[in-house]
Amino acid sequence: MVHEVPASADTLPDTLHRRGLMFILSSPSGAGKTTIAKKLLGEDRELEVSVSATTRPMRAGEVDGKDYHFVSQAEFDRMVEDNEFFEWARVFGHSYGTPKGQIRAGLKQGRDYLFDIDWQGTQQLYQKAERDVVRVFILPPSLEELNRRLVGRGTDSADVIAARMARAQAEISHWDGYDYVVINDEVESCFAKVHQILEAERMRRTRQTGLIDFVRELTRG
Repeated sequence: MVHEVPASADTLPDTLHRRGLMFILSSPSGAGKTTIAKKLLGEDRELEVSVSATTRPMRAGEVDGKDYHFVSQAEFDRMVEDNEFFEWARVFGHSYGTPKGQIRAGLKQGRDYLFDIDWQGTQQLYQKAERDVVRVFILPPSLEELNRRLVGRGTDSADVIAARMARAQAEISHWDGYDYVVINDEVESCFAKVHQILEAERMRRTRQTGLIDFVRELTRG
């Protein structure tokens, strides 16, 4: 009698392909989404940033094409007209948008994209790519702490901070439009929870595009 040797992980057929996802982080300004996003990108090699286009001026230390695609308002308007954005919005007098570019092709290849966008952009993106989107909203522990963080930045005037605080309360009211809500009372704890969400969503059955054939092979008798 000839006994078949079970296939090892190294010899299994390459059938367990996974469709990528669009991982959205949103929060009021100062609640920590940028810090969490940078930690995710620094510690998770499978995740890459979705670079938005914007009409706002480039800040010191920023790099065109890495932090944002900096474009004129005329060029941005042309891109809107040509339907080149998944989503776009006007925020504090400037336009921001997510170019479709190679994202759709990347998702098919199993690549994951991180989006640092507000609730309006999240809503638009979800309407166009619902099955690929995972929405995470980060809340501050309190409005007092949020104000302290904004003041501590030392980059905005008192009027701008007041405007950001007013906008923050409006943004927080949209918390129920997200799949997950995490309170950022401590950065490392918040990061750990967000990363756990990402890992779990990668394993969602509907994203395992090769799973049907794999299971069919296992149950063939």
